[in-house]
Amino acid sequence: MNAEPHYTRTAITLHWLLAVLIFGGFGLGLYMHDLPFSPQKLKLYSWHKWIGVSVFLLVLIRGIWRITHRPPPLPPGMPAWQRRAAHISHGGLYLLMLVIPLSGWLMSSASGFKVVYFGVIPLPDLLDKNKAVAEVLVEVHEILAFTLVALVVVHAAAAIKHQFIDHDGTLMRMFRIGRDG
Repeated sequence: MNAEPHYTRTAITLHWLLAVLIFGGFGLGLYMHDLPFSPQKLKLYSWHKWIGVSVFLLVLIRGIWRITHRPPPLPPGMPAWQRRAAHISHGGLYLLMLVIPLSGWLMSSASGFKVVYFGVIPLPDLLDKNKAVAEVLVEVHEILAFTLVALVVVHAAAAIKHQFIDHDGTLMRMFRIGRDG
């Protein structure tokens, strides 16, 4: 087995599951946004909401996992500014992964459309129906989503840079699975 620092199997699984859900939810959001009102559009919105709720719940699980299982240390030769940038970007990613689903839930409540997780579990409305508030929340949700995608692109570019230019193994830590779960 490999002695290099690595994330746990659980952390790796949550990382890639969240990545797939975020990109799937973002792509679905882009696609469905300008569709004419129809049963198909309502179905796609439901799927988008299910993805958002799943991301929110998985981020909570990931946060608990990260608190109880320390991530591997950053490479020893990494400059201080890059360490700060890594910590700030990770914090931003976690924050956005929590705030974006909440903004969607608020937007849905203000629009008068209940969130029913997987069509089975109705979530309480967080706001009364209010068209003006819903329109503001649509903008907030979109801005936050595009900000998250931009941050994910920077995150991925940094990992690729560390792997292929710095050769410090940063990217591979998210692919290697150790014995410690």
